[in-house]
Amino acid sequence: MSLSILKENLKLPVVCAPMFIVSSLELVLAQCKAGVIGSFPALNARPAEVLDAWLSRLKEELAVHDKEHPGQPAAPFAVNLIVHRSNVRLEQDLALCVKHEVPIVITSLGAREDVNEAIHAYGGIVLHDVINNTFARKAIAKGADGLIAVAAGAGGHTGAQSPFVLLQEIREWFDGPLLLSGAISTGSAILAAQAAGADLAYIGSAFIATEEAHAQPEYKRMVVEGDASHIVLTNYITGVHGNYLRASLVTGGLDPDNLPTATPSKMDFSAGSSRPKAWKEIWGAGQGIGAVKAVSPAAEVVARLASEYQAARVRLGCKSS
Repeated sequence: MSLSILKENLKLPVVCAPMFIVSSLELVLAQCKAGVIGSFPALNARPAEVLDAWLSRLKEELAVHDKEHPGQPAAPFAVNLIVHRSNVRLEQDLALCVKHEVPIVITSLGAREDVNEAIHAYGGIVLHDVINNTFARKAIAKGADGLIAVAAGAGGHTGAQSPFVLLQEIREWFDGPLLLSGAISTGSAILAAQAAGADLAYIGSAFIATEEAHAQPEYKRMVVEGDASHIVLTNYITGVHGNYLRASLVTGGLDPDNLPTATPSKMDFSAGSSRPKAWKEIWGAGQGIGAVKAVSPAAEVVARLASEYQAARVRLGCKSS
């Protein structure tokens, strides 16, 4: 396996972001079959033993798809591992990724050499998400193969820097795989990400309002009816800055215009905490949700993005790829 896997069988230069709870097995299968790299957090497979079954089914169903559609084979899939001391499942989930030889592993909240080495041992590649150039350098120094630059506007936990600055600073020293995350929800935005220095776009929120997504109907409705003005940036929910749907904050009993600033070391996320639960009750989304007009199959979202991407290329007089 090599870095070329990030280009193989892709209809669009897109990796679908792993969204906690939302990224179901069915969504990932639909994304891959539609020609974009689908992904899910390992923690979405619950209990931990379910991850083994998910990975088996992914491999089996995508192999069947490829056999039935030799001219349009599925894109590869990726699994997101939370590389943080608080993740008690990390070692077990990593072992299953190794067992199934997951082609692409996305690591978050820390970079560990031993995790990267385990994935490299069977030929897998590691993409690590970062919010600034300092973290980017650390991730590559510890063995990551590529980077996901999480810029301002991204859904859920987000960065604060302009995508143009973040890509420019990383590209000054890094010529490997570089993805951009942050309010990308149209085909023209995918092309813009490439023009700014990214190899692929990293898209999450555009897939929340899909039939396959494991999101509550009200969550999907908020995305369809929302735009950038419906997104609130706060660190109160988890101690880390994130973008959330204003209406879900209100439903959770919070005042979006008067949220306190959290002190991460003093945050209480115990089962008995009265604070609304992130992701389950308070819903994340990026600033680009205004481009989402209806709940639709994931394949239709990919088709829309592809049509917009090609139209943007024609409009700008881009040469055929």
